[in-house]
Amino acid sequence: MRALTSRLRYSWVLAIGLASGCAHFVPRPLSPQHSIAAFRARALGDPGLREFLADNRVPAPAPGGRWSLKALTLVAVYYQPLLAEARAQLLAAQAGQITAGERPNPSGSVAPGYDNGVPNSHSPWVVPIAFDWTIETAGRRGDRIALALHHAAAARWDLVGTVWEVRSRLRTALLNLYAAHRSESLLARKESALWGVVAQLEGQFSAGSVSSFEVTQARVALDNTILARQAADGRIRQARIQLAGALGIAPRALTGVKLSSADLKVFPRQLTRPQLRRQALLDRADVRAALEQYAASQSALQLEIARQWPDIDLGPGYIWNGQFAGDSEWQLGLSLKLPVLNRNQGPIAEAKAQRKLAAAHFLTVQTTAIGQIDGALAAYRTAQAQMTTADSLLGNLQQRLSAVRSQVEVGELQPLDLADAEVAFDTGAQNQLKTQIEAQQALGRLEDALQSPLTLAPSTLRAAQSDPHRATK
Repeated sequence: MRALTSRLRYSWVLAIGLASGCAHFVPRPLSPQHSIAAFRARALGDPGLREFLADNRVPAPAPGGRWSLKALTLVAVYYQPLLAEARAQLLAAQAGQITAGERPNPSGSVAPGYDNGVPNSHSPWVVPIAFDWTIETAGRRGDRIALALHHAAAARWDLVGTVWEVRSRLRTALLNLYAAHRSESLLARKESALWGVVAQLEGQFSAGSVSSFEVTQARVALDNTILARQAADGRIRQARIQLAGALGIAPRALTGVKLSSADLKVFPRQLTRPQLRRQALLDRADVRAALEQYAASQSALQLEIARQWPDIDLGPGYIWNGQFAGDSEWQLGLSLKLPVLNRNQGPIAEAKAQRKLAAAHFLTVQTTAIGQIDGALAAYRTAQAQMTTADSLLGNLQQRLSAVRSQVEVGELQPLDLADAEVAFDTGAQNQLKTQIEAQQALGRLEDALQSPLTLAPSTLRAAQSDPHRATK
């Protein structure tokens, strides 16, 4: 009895020792009210954000300065919840590597028995202790690790793709805001010129020089311009909301913030180089992610093939038999599943089909990338040609306006001619702005299609892969 008690005590001590090394659940409840308050508190002047910008060698603008696209991209990296979600998915995939590398734990059992029916026995207690130790075969642990590594690599490329998506949304919103502001400014100038035309025509109508039809036509043009300017005002407000959403902040956080449009007036030619197209077809985030997914399907197939071979279970045991003068008995058990009814053919067939699917998906992604890049290149070249024509047209209209103004000053033309020339110039400026915005849109699509380091620095991608808020958690 004393021996049994001692063995049970040791078993309890072992169980407590094992439990002491276990992880413990720490609740982290989510509060919608708290998250809303935290969202509203986000600001471009946040000290943590400014430290993050400095760490990435993109200092925040001085008070009254303008925020560039590069700086705003890091703001989105800091605040955008899409990137936080992608980082969490990467962490989950990386945690899968730990699971894949774990070896099966051995199991143990103690099943004491009591039998007082044996005459002249030393003790009525029989205490068997058994262990079960699984030995994995055919290298399946290595296959699991390889599978998890490829899943983590695919998740990392998905995160890179999300960075490009966030940057694209930000650039589009910034371009829309710039276009709305410029359009409103040009329409206001055109509206002023049309007021002059209407005033001139009304004066001539009173003098009987023109018909009421001409006056009405001018007023219709003026009213249409007023409507267009009001629509541009609405687009400004919508674009600010869009920009705030792209940054991951509330719209009111942009109040008083000055934005730089310098990046939206540049049309780089190096993005049209053939080597960038070839490099993109190898290194785009979606292409690399699809390639890692195919590699994962290869590892999954290897794992299922390895599972044809059964694991070996070793089961050593010990029995203390007090009925016969405290005898001890040792056992060595060995067991394995016999692959007689199936050899894992079903999972192997599924894994082969998944590999074929992953290969088809990779080809689809790469073919789609080819179409996107070629289409974006063609659109960008066309937009550049249209920009050249629009700039030439606006230059001619400017010369014409200067000539008309000079002729009006010497009395060779009427003020109405000058007002008409001003309206024509403002219309040409609007057309030039339209072609500029279309060219910038084409450039944005080209940047998204190429995903070149010339557009988005590798340092920004590295900054996006680590949690910028980890120090405050």
